[in-house]
Amino acid sequence: MTLFCTQRMFHCGSVALVLMLLLFGGCLSIPEGVEPVQGFAIAGYLGTWYEVARLDHVFERGLSRVSAHYSLREDGSIRVVNRGYSAEKREWKSVEGRAKFVQDRNTGYLKVSFFGPFYSSYVIFELGDNYEYAFVSGYKKDYLWLLSRQPGVSREVFEDFRKKAKSLGFNTDELIMIAPVIKTKKLCKSNL
Repeated sequence: MTLFCTQRMFHCGSVALVLMLLLFGGCLSIPEGVEPVQGFAIAGYLGTWYEVARLDHVFERGLSRVSAHYSLREDGSIRVVNRGYSAEKREWKSVEGRAKFVQDRNTGYLKVSFFGPFYSSYVIFELGDNYEYAFVSGYKKDYLWLLSRQPGVSREVFEDFRKKAKSLGFNTDELIMIAPVIKTKKLCKSNL
């Protein structure tokens, strides 16, 4: 009887482990057709980024004026602090997470966790030459962001983002605009 119970418990534990790997292991994939940038330099990516547009998801629902701040931790991982304003609750919300490279440090493919041991993909698939904007995907095509070093982008950058995302199969009709799109080609502080 004890041997049967032990075997049964081992079997149940194995099934639970396989289910957890299937459920959470897929969160580190890259959506079909999306290629992370090569020649990535984390030093250029550190600092504050402003969310310009995104696909809606539960973690940021109802938030505006969203920003993310990236800094290095002593262990080589990256501290991520996301912040956004809830107009409904009239308060700022923030959450701190940790990011790590999935492949080498020259590839814009990271995994990010805001909930303990559970990570999800963070795929940078386009960057401005001077790291002034970034196109970012999650592990599937329900997660998409346009980030900028300033709280807004030029019409040209936004249209490039929309066209590229649409060509990759993202539902760009569902984009939520968080920050303004500036009519000029160059974005400068006087335009904001």
